[in-house]
Amino acid sequence: MLDLANDIRSLSDFKRNTGELLDRLRKTGHPLVLTINGKAELVVQDAEAYQALLDRVEAIEGIQRGLADVKAGRTKPARQAFDRLRRKHGIPR
Repeated sequence: MLDLANDIRSLSDFKRNTGELLDRLRKTGHPLVLTINGKAELVVQDAEAYQALLDRVEAIEGIQRGLADVKAGRTKPARQAFDRLRRKHGIPR
């Protein structure tokens, strides 16, 4: 979550206070929006928080693909899918 009061900084401020701001990034997990001439230009985020964001995006994209399959009629009854998996993996009923 972005804290507008604290997470928007100028690039100049970031350069002057890099260590302090990096510590805050690590502690809060919040990204920093860096501005140049008053305009948002960059987002800086620690690697762990960025990976978590990528994981969420990947999950959402998977859900969207599944919903598109349902909408397009690319589905099978659950019983049919489970029977196929049982046969494929030799799982008894």
